Amino acid sequence: MKGALRQALTVAAKDLRVAGRTRDTLLATAFFAGIVLLVLGFALSGGVVSRDARLSAPLAAGAIWTALALAAAVGAQRAFAQEQEAGALEQLLAYPGPHGALYLGKLLGVLPPLLLVAAATVPTGLVLFGASEAVTAAGRALPWAALALTTALGVLGFAAATTFYGSITVNLRAREALLPALAFPILVPAVLATVQATRLLLEGGWSPEVSTWLTFLTAFDLGTIILATLLFPAAVEG
Repeated sequence: MKGALRQALTVAAKDLRVAGRTRDTLLATAFFAGIVLLVLGFALSGGVVSRDARLSAPLAAGAIWTALALAAAVGAQRAFAQEQEAGALEQLLAYPGPHGALYLGKLLGVLPPLLLVAAATVPTGLVLFGASEAVTAAGRALPWAALALTTALGVLGFAAATTFYGSITVNLRAREALLPALAFPILVPAVLATVQATRLLLEGGWSPEVSTWLTFLTAFDLGTIILATLLFPAAVEG
């Protein structure tokens, strides 16, 4: 157990060092999320900001999590592509220890850049669609703590699923197209949960319904990580 944890942390530290030096994954992910958010902002709101939370909250929640789901796919493409492009993927897989720990290490390496992108995407989306102004106009404060929890759980689920499918498609010629096609059907429950939780938080703050959605999202995250860890050896060896 300690050896697997040490291996996961070693892989994650290596990926984070590379990401910190090049910043290519962070910049590509942030740029992609920003473009998606901007396009959806003009397409859905038409440049008109609503002060009604019942109108602005669904738009903001849908746009934010659409952007983050697509950004997660972009970020996960780089999880294994660095070793594959350098011809070092086989050496990485030959690293002593369980392959499941390699998946966890890659997940830990993908997660921090996505969280940074989410930290910028969520408030930007709230402002762009007028959700923050609508909540303030209704005499309520934005539930930042609950939004942060929802964001962390949502990004974790996105990263867990896309990282796993990134390992399956890394050796395929059309991996950029196949990764979203494979991962997005699995992400539908997480997208629904995050959109609904965010919408409810913006419309009325914390409620039992929000708690139900976040409980479901937590179960999705844990189930995805456990299944991906167990199936990862077969995925990379196949």
